[in-house]
Formats: sequence, C-alpha cells, structure tokens
Amino acid sequence: MAQNLKLSKSPKSLATLAEQFKALGDETRLGLMMAVAASDGAEACVCDLTPKTGLAQSTVSHHLKLLVDSGLLERTQRGKWAYYSLTTAARKLLK
Repeated sequence: MAQNLKLSKSPKSLATLAEQFKALGDETRLGLMMAVAASDGAEACVCDLTPKTGLAQSTVSHHLKLLVDSGLLERTQRGKWAYYSLTTAARKLLK
C-alpha cells in the first residue's frame, strides 16, 4: 500500500529532508538506523552496534554522528557510552 509523501515547499524543510536522505544513502548508516529501530525501545548503545558492523568503533561513531547531525538520531551520554534513539523525523521516514 503506497502512501503519499508530503513535501513542504519551504526551502529549509527541503534542505533538511535532502540532508536526511543523503545520510540514509550510505549503506552503513542505513543499517545502523535499522538496527536502532529494531532494538528494544528503539534505542541502542554504540557498544552494541559496533560488533554488528565489523567496523572500528570510531568509524561507527562517525556514522552515528552524521545521523545525529541530520536530525535522524538523538544521542544520550550514559557514563562512557553513548546511546542512540530515533527522532520523530526518523520514525516518520521509516513508517
């Protein structure tokens, strides 16, 4: 069942949406988004995401930072670990 994507004509809204799609255009970042979405409570620790990718923790953190900067993930620091959860915008895109 196809749904219509409502696009705002606002240049700022279009720029934000373009940045989000650009962030999701990378296979690793898309996989990280899907892993966060599938996690309990739609929240995941970078320590749990790193082994699944086969990449260095610093590389995974870089990809997660790009997703945070694009407004798709939120970051919460708990001790030495960072936890990531989906934003409202990400939930709408993945719906």
